[in-house]
Amino acid sequence: MITLLDYGAGNVRSVINAIESLGEQVHLVKTEEDILSAEKLVFPGVGAFGNMMEILHRKNFVAPLLAYLKADRPFLGICLGLQALFEKSEEAPNMSGLGFIPGSVQRFSTDLSVPHIGWNGLNIQQPSRLFAGLEGNEKFYFVHSYHVKPTTDDTVLTTTDYGYGFVSAIQKGNVTATQFHPEKSGKSGLRMLENFLRNEGQMTLPPEISSRTALAKRIIACLDVRTNDHGDLVVTKGDQYDVRENGDVRNLGKPVDLARRYYEEGADEITFLNITGFRDFPLEDMPMLEVLRQTSENVFVPLTIGGGIRNYTDKDGRTYTALEVAAKYFRSGADKISIGSDAVLVAEAHLKTGIKTCRSAIEEIARVYGNQAVVISIDPRRVYVGKPEDVQHQVIKTNIPGPNGESYCWYQCTIKGGREGRDLDAITLAQVCEKLGAGEILLNCIDRDGTSRGFDLELINAVKGAVSIPVIASSGAGGPEHFLEVFTKTEAESALAAGIFHREEVPIGQVKSVLKGKVEIRV
Repeated sequence: MITLLDYGAGNVRSVINAIESLGEQVHLVKTEEDILSAEKLVFPGVGAFGNMMEILHRKNFVAPLLAYLKADRPFLGICLGLQALFEKSEEAPNMSGLGFIPGSVQRFSTDLSVPHIGWNGLNIQQPSRLFAGLEGNEKFYFVHSYHVKPTTDDTVLTTTDYGYGFVSAIQKGNVTATQFHPEKSGKSGLRMLENFLRNEGQMTLPPEISSRTALAKRIIACLDVRTNDHGDLVVTKGDQYDVRENGDVRNLGKPVDLARRYYEEGADEITFLNITGFRDFPLEDMPMLEVLRQTSENVFVPLTIGGGIRNYTDKDGRTYTALEVAAKYFRSGADKISIGSDAVLVAEAHLKTGIKTCRSAIEEIARVYGNQAVVISIDPRRVYVGKPEDVQHQVIKTNIPGPNGESYCWYQCTIKGGREGRDLDAITLAQVCEKLGAGEILLNCIDRDGTSRGFDLELINAVKGAVSIPVIASSGAGGPEHFLEVFTKTEAESALAAGIFHREEVPIGQVKSVLKGKVEIRV
């Protein structure tokens, strides 16, 4: 029996599913005694440091947790479960950590994008049972803006490079903790998790010991999910956002089956976009929640869900917040949520006043779950202009002339699935959302959607140059060469495709074969 400390925030379903897939049963902590009586304790902290410590204190879990740790009993902390072991964090300067390990938690200080999101390697510093059966060259999934800095090096198990070397795992007796997510790191992560659960064998080093690691470019499979005219939940794909063909919604497969296939083919991440979410309230959209639950049972890479994450008042007058909606998705298996149309409305409201209200969906979700959990999905289209001063928007010079020979354009944000344009440009939207707490940009392009002409590199470079958070390139991929192009001609951290994967025109393995040796990838 494995005891899991779930303090109520973020996606712990994937950790439970991973443990159960390895043949173990999970008991959730409900009382102080549950911690003290645990044989093996797993603490998958998710979210923000201050919120986590507040909840641990409120539930009276701090004292029994420290007693368990000091007794040197088997413990595995994950992400915030690592950071909680330290004395303090820059994320919440007025809130003390557990203080089990001397040192602090610091925000990344680098010119690279923050959060650090994606698959990176490990520089192993000492032997551990966790490494049994590993080669040493594996990549594991990270998603964080802060990293631990121990006072001394004796507890450092691994380091990882991102601008500079940081501590990515610690080991102190039977207490281990990782900044990365084993439960989201595919077969390698499951093997490491199994090694902890078995807790047997000799301390070991893998055969390959690296001295420097690199963040991999991510290949993301996107599944647009909606109900067709027959009431079936299907994966579909639009042509410049039109999902109908011969009058019917395109049916490219079942979402759970496709997600499992992409995981087995090597996708680094899976994104579900509930494209009818702006009409149907997510808390009543049980089929989509069930898709997440079923997918997380067999797919051990990150899952993102978008569609309808907003404040809502139902027909009976009951009001739900966007935070409650997001929580429902997280508890059903999502690791990140994507906000689309409502992000545009939030940004427009902010631009009118310049004031951060701390009440918008972006701000509230980031406060509880961390900015790494909030993705902003931008759906822009090109608008050509004769000269930059013709509009009050951020304009770029383009190498793709307009219909009248225009050499400048701006990217107009849209809402409602691209059906309504707004007086806001994509660059400004990305900047405002970063300021409000978003941790990643999913950058679509209506003009390229379904065209197989490749990604809009000018749009990607313009947005990437304006923000310091990661950018996912989307819309237009027609072959492996387009992934190579976007990774060598822009600084985008990842690239997303849908139709070419659904129709099996370009397998994910083929994309990675073309990239291998030219771009850092997870093999």
